Amino acid sequence: MDENKQVIIANLPKGKLQESDYTLKTAAIPSPQQGEVLVKTIAFAITAGTRAGLQGSASYAGAPKTGVVMNGTGVGEVVESRSGTVAVGDIVVAPTGWQAYSVHAEGVVTQIPRNHNPIHYLGPLGVNGLTAYFGLMEVGRPQPGETLMVSAAAGSVGHLAGQIGKIKGLQVVGVCGSDAKGALLTQQLGFDAAVNYKDSGFRNRLKEVTPNGVDVYFDNTGGMILGAALFRMNVAGRIACCGVVSQYDTDHPEPGPKGIPGLLINKRITMRGFLLFDFVDAYARARAELHGWIDSGALQSLTDEVAGLEAAPAGFVDLLAGGNVGTRIVRL
Repeated sequence: MDENKQVIIANLPKGKLQESDYTLKTAAIPSPQQGEVLVKTIAFAITAGTRAGLQGSASYAGAPKTGVVMNGTGVGEVVESRSGTVAVGDIVVAPTGWQAYSVHAEGVVTQIPRNHNPIHYLGPLGVNGLTAYFGLMEVGRPQPGETLMVSAAAGSVGHLAGQIGKIKGLQVVGVCGSDAKGALLTQQLGFDAAVNYKDSGFRNRLKEVTPNGVDVYFDNTGGMILGAALFRMNVAGRIACCGVVSQYDTDHPEPGPKGIPGLLINKRITMRGFLLFDFVDAYARARAELHGWIDSGALQSLTDEVAGLEAAPAGFVDLLAGGNVGTRIVRL
């Protein structure tokens, strides 16, 4: 059997993440114990949220440390099993990390139905899609005809949240970092409008495309974009705080937006942070609805691939600089 290639955290980054913060290592392939399975990774996702774990700002991820495999969710094939419920040959989703082989307790892996595309479990049927679904539907509580604003709208979560908004009958405005991404949102994914936050006229343009204000804001960025959204929110608006990408890859994060708590009070705005794990009991229900939308063509999954473990660190650095469209995965 092959050796186990792994990407190891060599340094905890100071300032922006560098490729040199990682190193490639070869280790022995682990052996499963009773109730465990050995998974050979097919692909894993690179997500901006894992950058927060490296700086210690994601308490749920534990304290950051060096000398360990970089964490991440992957899909793979079970190649050895000492489980009574998971068989050799099953395709599963698991916390594989950035490595070729990993051992997991049988209760940790999720078996993927044979008629499902495994890569969808890194996108619309995985962490990204479930985050978009619950953040919008359970936290945002949208009503048909309302206006939804999504930041990082061409990213792994944002492009799905916006499409779910359209499926639910909302006017959807996406905020992104380039005109090319904006064109993709409106021309391919059905967003009603897109605004480039890097343009000098960003705030005026946002007013133009939200003439009736914003009822639901799906926030992936924090910082100045959250500040702009706050001043467009309607009375009784809802803000779903999903991520803070403006704070992750820097020693000098953007300051918090002005107007808090005054705007929240005056407009009776609900601003709520959430974690995907809050909704674990509803994963199956959400996946069933998401899969139906994929099958019908109502929901498109954009996947941005890089090849090989060696390419993962550069792919992560590029993602944090806004280089991805949709879900970035590393295919082994």
